[in-house]
Amino acid sequence: MKQDASSDALVLFGSTGDLARRKIYPALLSMVEHGSLGIPVIGVARSPLKQDGFRDYVRDALPRGGDDRGAIPKLARLLDYVQGDYADPATFQSLSKALGSRRSPLYYLAIPPGAFPTVIAGLANSGRSEGARVVVEKPFGRDLASAQSLNATLHRSFPEEAIFRIDHYLGKEAIQNLAYFRFANSFLEPIWNRHYVASVQVTMAERFGVEGRGEFYESVGAIRDVVQNHLLQLTAILAMEPPNDLNGDTARDEKVKLLRAIRPLAEEDIVRGQYRGYRTEQGVDPNSEVETFAALRLHVDSWRWAGVPFFIRAGKCLPVTATEVFVTLKRPPQHLFDEAVAPHANYVRFQLGPERVAIAIGVRTKAPGTAMVGRDVELYCCNERGEGMDAYERLIGDAMHGDGLLFAREDAVEAAWRIVDPALGETSGVQEYERGSWGPAGAERLPTRNGCSWAPMADHAKEST
Repeated sequence: MKQDASSDALVLFGSTGDLARRKIYPALLSMVEHGSLGIPVIGVARSPLKQDGFRDYVRDALPRGGDDRGAIPKLARLLDYVQGDYADPATFQSLSKALGSRRSPLYYLAIPPGAFPTVIAGLANSGRSEGARVVVEKPFGRDLASAQSLNATLHRSFPEEAIFRIDHYLGKEAIQNLAYFRFANSFLEPIWNRHYVASVQVTMAERFGVEGRGEFYESVGAIRDVVQNHLLQLTAILAMEPPNDLNGDTARDEKVKLLRAIRPLAEEDIVRGQYRGYRTEQGVDPNSEVETFAALRLHVDSWRWAGVPFFIRAGKCLPVTATEVFVTLKRPPQHLFDEAVAPHANYVRFQLGPERVAIAIGVRTKAPGTAMVGRDVELYCCNERGEGMDAYERLIGDAMHGDGLLFAREDAVEAAWRIVDPALGETSGVQEYERGSWGPAGAERLPTRNGCSWAPMADHAKEST
């Protein structure tokens, strides 16, 4: 439910951390440039800084270049700093003093999940949780049980409507474009079901490996890193029923219904892979069985999608860096023209970045000449480069105004974990694949049991790498 009052302060726990430097401070600067940030920003961390030192720290984190509108000095004037240990009640007394008469702060927990209980208890014990909102970064747990425990911790001090579980992926312009296209165009609805759709594929490909983050990746793997959150949320947008309105809870109700309709993963519906050389990366166990690639087949037991296979694949060291949705339509009931037709002749394709957003429809048209021979053509509804508003800027602004539409709700998080939970205990069966390939051979065979195959990524996807 959207709350009416806007936040009157932003408090950033973990204000000297990597996430704050890379994502949050540039987003805050952009908000100042756009005139959407004028409230105090209070950093809280253990680093021994004073207010001026913190302002210098933030300036150093901001992108180099011109500042024609003086946004950096404007942001600096909003900054304050509280130094202290999260387990020390004095830290929260100092924070309360810095907040003064402000009673509706937004707390951003840019800290490891293990520190959440300590910070939340400190806020509650200092009387500063009532009337406030809280933003928590993913991962929202490591499995269903830990997600339920985390939600219980949050609810001891904050009602669900005051909790904003941030997944920057949902704030991306491309994902917003997908949702808009899906529900703003009436021509799509009659064919968006099991009668006309043969299969749905979602691919998140990255050309690079773990890039020095081996120790972190060892603790997550591909399923926890992107499947449970990004790709299941994307699947929900593709497959959910149209919401009655854009009220945050109304739309999220439909997402939850869809996620609950997906069966938990069975052994035959998942292929896990690991690129050759991963075990020699810094911080990686030489005998690691952590997957850097995962391919899944999802069964959606709903009236709209029963019998339509949904395939998801995500991995590192693949041929391109791109995210794409490919919806293959069923072939016409009669083949009037005596020619071989590609299995993916009719389709709807959404390319979702990283740099290009494309929405295209695949059709067959007659090739020039006297023979009744066809060719494959893409009709573009949208084909453009560049993102709009930065995802963090959009999401922080929404949280400040109490708009939860683009944030994960408790029941959606738990429903997604229920789907992948059976695959998390796997400690064997990781298939090795070559860098630059599309994953292990088992992944290529996964769709064949449904008479399908992986659709080739669009040629111009390579331009965005």
